[in-house]
Amino acid sequence: MKQILKNVKKLSSTGDFEACELFIDGKYISKVDTKISEPADQIIDGNGHLLVPGFIDVHVHLREPGGEHKETIRTGTMAAAKGGYTTICAMPNTNPVPGTNDTIESLFRKIETNAHIRVLPYAAITKNLQGKELTDMEELSRKNIFAFTDDGVGVQTADQMLQAMKLAKAGNKAIVAHCEDNSIVYEGVLHHGEVSERMQMPGIPSLSESVQIARDVLLAEATGCHYHVCHVSTKESVRVIRDAKRAGIHVSAEVTPHHLILNETAIQTDDANYKMNPPLRAKEDQQALLEGLLDGTIDFIATDHAPHATNEKEQGFLKAPFGIVGLENAFSLLYTHLVQPGKITLQQLINWMTVKPAETFQLPYGKMEAGCIADLTLIDLHATASINKHDFYSKGKNTPFHQWEVTGLPVLTMTEGNIVYEGELIG
Repeated sequence: MKQILKNVKKLSSTGDFEACELFIDGKYISKVDTKISEPADQIIDGNGHLLVPGFIDVHVHLREPGGEHKETIRTGTMAAAKGGYTTICAMPNTNPVPGTNDTIESLFRKIETNAHIRVLPYAAITKNLQGKELTDMEELSRKNIFAFTDDGVGVQTADQMLQAMKLAKAGNKAIVAHCEDNSIVYEGVLHHGEVSERMQMPGIPSLSESVQIARDVLLAEATGCHYHVCHVSTKESVRVIRDAKRAGIHVSAEVTPHHLILNETAIQTDDANYKMNPPLRAKEDQQALLEGLLDGTIDFIATDHAPHATNEKEQGFLKAPFGIVGLENAFSLLYTHLVQPGKITLQQLINWMTVKPAETFQLPYGKMEAGCIADLTLIDLHATASINKHDFYSKGKNTPFHQWEVTGLPVLTMTEGNIVYEGELIG
Protein backbone atom coordinates (compact mmCIF):
# COMPACT_ATOMS: atom_id res chain seq x y z
CA MET A 1 0.00 0.00 0.00
CA LYS A 2 1.14 3.53 -0.80
CA GLN A 3 0.51 6.19 1.86
CA ILE A 4 1.18 9.90 2.21
CA LEU A 5 1.61 11.45 5.64
CA LYS A 6 0.88 15.12 5.08
CA ASN A 7 0.68 18.25 7.22
CA VAL A 8 3.37 17.15 9.66
CA LYS A 9 6.57 18.73 10.92
CA LYS A 10 9.94 17.23 11.66
CA LEU A 11 12.97 18.35 13.60
CA SER A 12 15.85 19.66 11.53
CA SER A 13 19.49 18.94 12.35
CA THR A 14 19.53 22.22 14.28
CA GLY A 15 16.42 21.33 16.27
CA ASP A 16 14.06 23.64 14.39
CA PHE A 17 10.62 22.56 13.16
CA GLU A 18 10.27 21.99 9.41
CA ALA A 19 7.06 21.30 7.52
CA CYS A 20 7.23 18.04 5.58
CA GLU A 21 5.36 15.17 3.99
CA LEU A 22 6.30 11.49 3.77
CA PHE A 23 5.57 8.98 1.04
CA ILE A 24 5.43 5.43 2.34
CA ASP A 25 5.55 2.50 -0.05
CA GLY A 26 4.78 -0.74 1.75
CA LYS A 27 6.89 -0.89 4.87
CA TYR A 28 9.52 1.64 3.73
CA ILE A 29 9.74 5.41 3.61
CA SER A 30 10.11 6.21 -0.08
CA LYS A 31 10.37 9.99 0.04
CA VAL A 32 10.56 12.87 2.53
CA ASP A 33 9.86 16.31 1.06
CA THR A 34 8.05 19.56 1.71
CA LYS A 35 5.29 18.54 -0.71
CA ILE A 36 4.48 15.14 -2.25
CA SER A 37 2.05 14.72 -5.13
CA GLU A 38 2.48 11.01 -5.87
CA PRO A 39 -0.70 8.90 -6.24
CA ALA A 40 -1.44 7.07 -2.99
CA ASP A 41 -3.92 4.57 -1.59
CA GLN A 42 -4.24 6.46 1.69
CA ILE A 43 -3.58 10.03 2.81
CA ILE A 44 -3.08 10.62 6.52
CA ASP A 45 -3.43 14.17 7.87
CA GLY A 46 -0.96 14.79 10.67
CA ASN A 47 -2.75 17.97 11.81
CA GLY A 48 0.51 19.87 12.08
CA HIS A 49 1.95 17.55 14.74
CA LEU A 50 5.57 16.46 15.16
CA LEU A 51 6.62 13.31 13.32
CA VAL A 52 9.64 11.39 14.65
CA PRO A 53 11.12 7.90 14.23
CA GLY A 54 9.35 5.26 16.31
CA PHE A 55 10.72 5.03 19.84
CA ILE A 56 13.05 2.17 20.79
CA ASP A 57 13.20 0.64 24.27
CA VAL A 58 15.88 -1.97 24.90
CA HIS A 59 14.69 -2.74 28.44
CA VAL A 60 11.14 -4.09 28.82
CA HIS A 61 9.65 -6.90 30.91
CA LEU A 62 6.74 -8.60 29.12
CA ARG A 63 6.43 -11.39 31.74
CA GLU A 64 5.21 -13.97 29.20
CA PRO A 65 5.61 -16.91 29.46
CA GLY A 66 4.90 -17.69 33.09
CA GLY A 67 3.88 -14.30 34.45
CA GLU A 68 0.76 -13.59 32.40
CA HIS A 69 -1.11 -12.29 35.45
CA LYS A 70 1.34 -9.35 35.43
CA GLU A 71 1.65 -8.74 31.66
CA THR A 72 1.50 -10.53 28.33
CA ILE A 73 3.21 -9.98 25.01
CA ARG A 74 -0.10 -8.65 23.73
CA THR A 75 -0.81 -6.19 26.55
CA GLY A 76 2.80 -5.07 26.85
CA THR A 77 3.10 -4.29 23.16
CA MET A 78 -0.28 -2.54 23.22
CA ALA A 79 1.10 -0.32 25.98
CA ALA A 80 4.26 0.27 23.96
CA ALA A 81 2.29 1.26 20.86
CA LYS A 82 0.28 3.77 22.90
CA GLY A 83 3.54 5.23 24.20
CA GLY A 84 4.95 5.69 20.68
CA TYR A 85 7.30 2.70 20.74
CA THR A 86 7.82 0.59 17.63
CA THR A 87 10.69 -1.62 18.85
CA ILE A 88 11.11 -3.08 22.31
CA CYS A 89 13.52 -5.68 23.69
CA ALA A 90 12.08 -8.30 26.04
CA MET A 91 14.01 -9.29 29.15
CA PRO A 92 14.40 -13.03 29.91
CA ASN A 93 13.16 -13.25 33.50
CA THR A 94 10.21 -15.41 32.47
CA ASN A 95 9.22 -19.03 33.14
CA PRO A 96 10.69 -20.81 31.33
CA VAL A 97 13.73 -18.61 30.84
CA PRO A 98 14.73 -18.18 27.15
CA GLY A 99 18.07 -19.90 27.50
CA THR A 100 17.82 -22.88 25.15
CA ASN A 101 17.00 -23.35 21.48
CA ASP A 102 13.54 -24.69 22.33
CA THR A 103 12.59 -21.88 24.70
CA ILE A 104 13.86 -19.22 22.28
CA GLU A 105 11.95 -20.74 19.37
CA SER A 106 8.80 -20.95 21.47
CA LEU A 107 9.18 -17.29 22.43
CA PHE A 108 9.61 -16.25 18.80
CA ARG A 109 6.34 -18.02 17.95
CA LYS A 110 4.50 -16.24 20.76
CA ILE A 111 5.86 -12.89 19.58
CA GLU A 112 4.86 -13.58 15.98
CA THR A 113 1.32 -14.41 17.07
CA ASN A 114 0.67 -11.80 19.74
CA ALA A 115 2.90 -8.72 19.37
CA HIS A 116 1.46 -5.45 18.09
CA ILE A 117 4.92 -4.00 17.45
CA ARG A 118 8.43 -5.36 16.93
CA VAL A 119 9.81 -7.37 19.87
CA LEU A 120 13.47 -8.40 20.01
CA PRO A 121 14.05 -10.99 22.75
CA TYR A 122 17.09 -11.37 24.96
CA ALA A 123 18.63 -14.71 25.87
CA ALA A 124 19.89 -15.49 29.36
CA ILE A 125 23.56 -15.48 30.30
CA THR A 126 23.15 -18.24 32.87
CA LYS A 127 20.79 -21.19 32.94
CA ASN A 128 17.48 -20.18 34.52
CA LEU A 129 19.13 -16.91 35.61
CA GLN A 130 20.57 -18.78 38.59
CA GLY A 131 24.16 -17.68 38.13
CA LYS A 132 25.54 -21.20 38.35
CA GLU A 133 26.19 -22.31 34.76
CA LEU A 134 26.37 -20.43 31.47
CA THR A 135 23.81 -21.11 28.77
CA ASP A 136 25.01 -22.40 25.41
CA MET A 137 25.84 -18.87 24.32
CA GLU A 138 27.65 -20.04 21.20
CA GLU A 139 24.52 -21.78 19.92
CA LEU A 140 22.13 -19.04 21.08
CA SER A 141 24.21 -16.39 19.29
CA ARG A 142 23.16 -18.01 16.01
CA LYS A 143 19.52 -17.25 16.81
CA ASN A 144 18.00 -13.86 16.14
CA ILE A 145 18.32 -12.78 19.77
CA PHE A 146 18.98 -9.17 20.68
CA ALA A 147 21.72 -9.70 23.29
CA PHE A 148 22.55 -11.63 26.46
CA THR A 149 21.44 -10.60 29.94
CA ASP A 150 20.51 -11.95 33.37
CA ASP A 151 18.57 -8.76 34.10
CA GLY A 152 17.03 -8.79 37.53
CA VAL A 153 20.20 -10.22 39.05
CA GLY A 154 23.85 -9.40 38.65
CA VAL A 155 26.43 -11.95 37.50
CA GLN A 156 28.20 -12.47 40.80
CA THR A 157 31.63 -13.88 39.92
CA ALA A 158 34.28 -12.24 37.78
CA ASP A 159 35.22 -15.53 36.12
CA GLN A 160 31.68 -16.24 35.01
CA MET A 161 31.31 -12.74 33.56
CA LEU A 162 34.71 -13.07 31.87
CA GLN A 163 33.71 -16.33 30.17
CA ALA A 164 30.33 -14.88 29.19
CA MET A 165 31.96 -11.85 27.61
CA LYS A 166 34.36 -14.03 25.62
CA LEU A 167 31.46 -16.09 24.24
CA ALA A 168 29.32 -13.01 23.54
CA LYS A 169 32.20 -11.35 21.73
CA ALA A 170 32.74 -14.46 19.59
CA GLY A 171 29.05 -14.46 18.66
CA ASN A 172 28.99 -10.70 17.98
CA LYS A 173 26.46 -10.10 20.75
CA ALA A 174 26.44 -7.62 23.62
CA ILE A 175 26.39 -8.36 27.32
CA VAL A 176 23.64 -6.27 28.92
CA ALA A 177 24.15 -6.16 32.66
CA HIS A 178 22.00 -5.59 35.70
CA CYS A 179 24.83 -4.54 38.02
CA GLU A 180 24.37 -5.55 41.62
CA ASP A 181 26.79 -7.17 44.03
CA ASN A 182 24.56 -9.28 46.25
CA SER A 183 27.11 -9.38 49.06
CA ILE A 184 26.51 -5.70 49.81
CA VAL A 185 22.79 -5.36 49.09
CA TYR A 186 21.97 -6.28 52.71
CA GLU A 187 18.35 -7.19 51.86
CA GLY A 188 17.64 -3.54 51.13
CA VAL A 189 14.32 -2.38 49.71
CA LEU A 190 15.11 1.26 48.92
CA HIS A 191 18.19 3.48 48.67
CA HIS A 192 20.46 3.54 51.70
CA GLY A 193 20.12 7.17 52.71
CA GLU A 194 18.03 9.68 54.57
CA VAL A 195 14.69 8.16 53.55
CA SER A 196 15.60 4.57 54.49
CA GLU A 197 16.75 5.88 57.87
CA ARG A 198 13.57 7.91 58.36
CA MET A 199 11.39 4.92 57.40
CA GLN A 200 13.61 2.51 59.37
CA MET A 201 13.90 0.11 56.44
CA PRO A 202 17.00 -1.66 55.11
CA GLY A 203 18.73 0.35 52.41
CA ILE A 204 20.58 -0.65 49.22
CA PRO A 205 24.00 1.03 49.13
CA SER A 206 25.13 2.78 45.94
CA LEU A 207 28.30 0.67 46.06
CA SER A 208 26.33 -2.49 45.26
CA GLU A 209 25.90 -1.12 41.73
CA SER A 210 29.09 0.80 41.06
CA VAL A 211 31.59 -1.83 42.23
CA GLN A 212 30.19 -4.38 39.81
CA ILE A 213 30.34 -1.90 36.92
CA ALA A 214 33.97 -1.17 37.82
CA ARG A 215 34.76 -4.88 37.69
CA ASP A 216 32.92 -5.42 34.44
CA VAL A 217 34.41 -2.55 32.45
CA LEU A 218 37.86 -4.04 33.05
CA LEU A 219 36.61 -7.42 31.87
CA ALA A 220 35.11 -5.74 28.81
CA GLU A 221 38.45 -4.11 28.11
CA ALA A 222 40.20 -7.47 28.34
CA THR A 223 37.74 -9.25 26.03
CA GLY A 224 36.72 -6.48 23.61
CA CYS A 225 33.07 -7.33 24.29
CA HIS A 226 30.33 -4.71 23.96
CA TYR A 227 29.24 -4.22 27.56
CA HIS A 228 26.00 -2.33 28.23
CA VAL A 229 24.96 -1.16 31.70
CA CYS A 230 21.26 -1.29 32.55
CA HIS A 231 19.42 1.44 34.49
CA VAL A 232 22.37 3.42 35.86
CA SER A 233 21.35 5.06 39.14
CA THR A 234 24.36 6.40 41.07
CA LYS A 235 26.90 9.18 40.67
CA GLU A 236 29.73 6.69 41.25
CA SER A 237 28.44 4.52 38.41
CA VAL A 238 28.39 7.52 36.08
CA ARG A 239 31.99 8.31 37.01
CA VAL A 240 33.16 4.74 36.37
CA ILE A 241 31.43 4.60 32.97
CA ARG A 242 32.79 8.02 32.01
CA ASP A 243 36.33 6.92 32.85
CA ALA A 244 35.86 3.64 30.94
CA LYS A 245 34.71 5.47 27.83
CA ARG A 246 37.67 7.82 28.04
CA ALA A 247 39.90 4.74 28.16
CA GLY A 248 38.37 3.50 24.91
CA ILE A 249 36.47 0.56 26.42
CA HIS A 250 33.38 -0.56 24.48
CA VAL A 251 30.83 0.31 27.14
CA SER A 252 27.39 1.88 26.79
CA ALA A 253 24.71 2.73 29.32
CA GLU A 254 21.05 3.60 29.78
CA VAL A 255 19.03 5.56 32.32
CA THR A 256 15.32 5.33 33.11
CA PRO A 257 12.74 8.14 33.09
CA HIS A 258 11.94 7.53 36.75
CA HIS A 259 15.56 7.95 37.83
CA LEU A 260 15.75 11.22 35.88
CA ILE A 261 12.49 12.64 37.21
CA LEU A 262 12.40 11.34 40.79
CA ASN A 263 14.78 10.89 43.69
CA GLU A 264 14.42 9.29 47.12
CA THR A 265 12.66 12.36 48.58
CA ALA A 266 9.58 11.46 46.49
CA ILE A 267 8.99 8.57 48.91
CA GLN A 268 6.77 9.94 51.64
CA THR A 269 4.89 6.82 52.75
CA ASP A 270 5.18 3.04 52.57
CA ASP A 271 3.97 3.04 48.95
CA ALA A 272 5.62 0.28 46.93
CA ASN A 273 4.75 2.02 43.67
CA TYR A 274 8.03 3.81 44.42
CA LYS A 275 9.90 0.54 44.89
CA MET A 276 12.18 -0.34 41.98
CA ASN A 277 15.62 -1.86 41.50
CA PRO A 278 17.86 0.03 41.37
CA PRO A 279 16.02 2.27 43.82
CA LEU A 280 15.41 5.99 43.60
CA ARG A 281 18.67 7.48 44.79
CA ALA A 282 19.74 10.80 46.34
CA LYS A 283 19.35 14.22 44.70
CA GLU A 284 23.04 14.32 43.78
CA ASP A 285 22.71 10.97 42.01
CA GLN A 286 19.72 12.26 40.06
CA GLN A 287 21.74 15.29 38.98
CA ALA A 288 24.71 13.13 37.99
CA LEU A 289 22.47 11.01 35.76
CA LEU A 290 21.26 14.06 33.86
CA GLU A 291 24.81 15.34 33.52
CA GLY A 292 25.87 11.91 32.28
CA LEU A 293 23.19 11.99 29.59
CA LEU A 294 24.16 15.47 28.51
CA ASP A 295 27.88 14.73 28.19
CA GLY A 296 27.39 11.36 26.44
CA THR A 297 28.48 9.14 29.32
CA ILE A 298 24.98 7.66 29.33
CA ASP A 299 23.87 6.83 25.81
CA PHE A 300 20.09 6.78 25.89
CA ILE A 301 16.87 6.33 27.86
CA ALA A 302 15.13 2.99 28.50
CA THR A 303 12.03 2.46 30.64
CA ASP A 304 12.69 -0.81 32.51
CA HIS A 305 8.91 -1.35 32.19
CA ALA A 306 8.25 -3.86 35.00
CA PRO A 307 4.56 -4.64 35.53
CA HIS A 308 3.19 -6.39 38.61
CA ALA A 309 -0.27 -7.34 39.83
CA THR A 310 -1.97 -4.76 42.03
CA ASN A 311 -2.23 -7.06 45.06
CA GLU A 312 1.52 -7.73 44.85
CA LYS A 313 2.34 -4.02 45.02
CA GLU A 314 -0.08 -3.38 47.87
CA GLN A 315 2.18 -5.26 50.29
CA GLY A 316 4.45 -2.30 51.05
CA PHE A 317 8.19 -1.87 50.63
CA LEU A 318 9.27 -4.85 52.71
CA LYS A 319 7.25 -7.47 50.79
CA ALA A 320 6.29 -6.05 47.39
CA PRO A 321 8.32 -6.90 44.26
CA PHE A 322 10.59 -4.31 42.68
CA GLY A 323 9.45 -2.48 39.55
CA ILE A 324 7.21 0.14 37.96
CA VAL A 325 5.56 0.42 34.53
CA GLY A 326 6.87 3.00 32.08
CA LEU A 327 5.99 2.46 28.42
CA GLU A 328 2.80 4.48 28.10
CA ASN A 329 3.99 7.75 29.63
CA ALA A 330 7.74 7.90 29.15
CA PHE A 331 7.78 10.57 26.47
CA SER A 332 5.15 12.82 28.04
CA LEU A 333 6.83 12.69 31.47
CA LEU A 334 10.26 13.48 30.04
CA TYR A 335 8.92 16.21 27.78
CA THR A 336 7.00 17.82 30.64
CA HIS A 337 9.70 17.60 33.32
CA LEU A 338 12.91 17.94 31.33
CA VAL A 339 12.23 19.61 27.96
CA GLN A 340 9.65 22.21 28.96
CA PRO A 341 11.74 23.49 31.92
CA GLY A 342 14.75 23.79 29.58
CA LYS A 343 16.93 21.11 31.19
CA ILE A 344 17.28 19.28 27.84
CA THR A 345 16.17 20.01 24.29
CA LEU A 346 13.43 18.24 22.38
CA GLN A 347 16.05 17.17 19.84
CA GLN A 348 18.11 15.51 22.58
CA LEU A 349 15.09 13.68 23.99
CA ILE A 350 14.08 12.32 20.58
CA ASN A 351 17.67 11.20 19.89
CA TRP A 352 17.88 9.40 23.23
CA MET A 353 14.64 7.54 22.47
CA THR A 354 15.37 6.70 18.81
CA VAL A 355 18.73 7.34 17.17
CA LYS A 356 21.03 6.52 20.07
CA PRO A 357 19.67 3.07 21.05
CA ALA A 358 19.64 2.11 17.36
CA GLU A 359 23.23 3.27 16.87
CA THR A 360 24.43 1.66 20.10
CA PHE A 361 23.14 -1.77 19.09
CA GLN A 362 23.45 -1.37 15.31
CA LEU A 363 19.73 -1.65 14.68
CA PRO A 364 18.28 -0.62 11.29
CA TYR A 365 15.67 1.61 12.95
CA GLY A 366 15.52 5.04 14.56
CA LYS A 367 15.73 7.08 11.35
CA MET A 368 13.18 8.96 9.27
CA GLU A 369 14.79 9.04 5.83
CA ALA A 370 14.08 7.69 2.35
CA GLY A 371 14.88 3.97 2.26
CA CYS A 372 14.33 3.47 5.99
CA ILE A 373 11.67 1.25 7.56
CA ALA A 374 8.47 3.22 8.20
CA ASP A 375 8.49 3.08 11.99
CA LEU A 376 6.99 6.43 12.93
CA THR A 377 5.46 8.25 15.89
CA LEU A 378 3.28 11.36 15.64
CA ILE A 379 3.27 13.58 18.73
CA ASP A 380 0.89 16.37 19.74
CA LEU A 381 3.24 18.60 21.70
CA HIS A 382 0.37 20.77 22.95
CA ALA A 383 -1.97 18.05 24.19
CA THR A 384 -2.25 17.71 27.96
CA ALA A 385 -3.58 14.89 30.09
CA SER A 386 -3.68 13.55 33.60
CA ILE A 387 -2.00 10.14 33.80
CA ASN A 388 -4.64 7.60 34.77
CA LYS A 389 -3.34 4.13 35.57
CA HIS A 390 -6.84 2.71 35.12
CA ASP A 391 -6.66 3.62 31.43
CA PHE A 392 -3.41 1.73 30.82
CA TYR A 393 -3.28 -0.97 28.18
CA SER A 394 -0.65 -2.61 30.37
CA LYS A 395 -1.92 -5.07 32.95
CA GLY A 396 0.47 -3.38 35.37
CA LYS A 397 -0.93 -0.33 37.16
CA ASN A 398 2.13 0.06 39.39
CA THR A 399 3.20 3.64 38.75
CA PRO A 400 4.15 6.52 41.06
CA PHE A 401 2.95 8.95 38.37
CA HIS A 402 -0.81 8.35 38.69
CA GLN A 403 -2.70 11.67 38.30
CA TRP A 404 0.39 13.61 37.26
CA GLU A 405 -0.38 16.27 34.66
CA VAL A 406 1.68 15.93 31.49
CA THR A 407 2.03 17.61 28.10
CA GLY A 408 3.07 16.05 24.80
CA LEU A 409 1.18 12.92 23.80
CA PRO A 410 1.85 10.34 21.07
CA VAL A 411 -1.28 10.29 18.91
CA LEU A 412 -0.26 7.86 16.16
CA THR A 413 2.20 4.99 16.01
CA MET A 414 3.16 3.23 12.79
CA THR A 415 5.24 0.05 12.52
CA GLU A 416 6.54 -0.98 9.09
CA GLY A 417 3.92 1.21 7.44
CA ASN A 418 1.02 -0.17 9.48
CA ILE A 419 -0.83 2.09 11.90
CA VAL A 420 -0.95 0.25 15.24
CA TYR A 421 -2.16 3.13 17.42
CA GLU A 422 -4.20 6.19 16.50
CA GLY A 423 -5.74 7.61 19.63
CA GLU A 424 -6.71 4.02 20.34
CA LEU A 425 -5.24 0.65 19.49
CA ILE A 426 -5.65 -0.42 15.85
CA GLY A 427 -5.93 -4.12 15.07
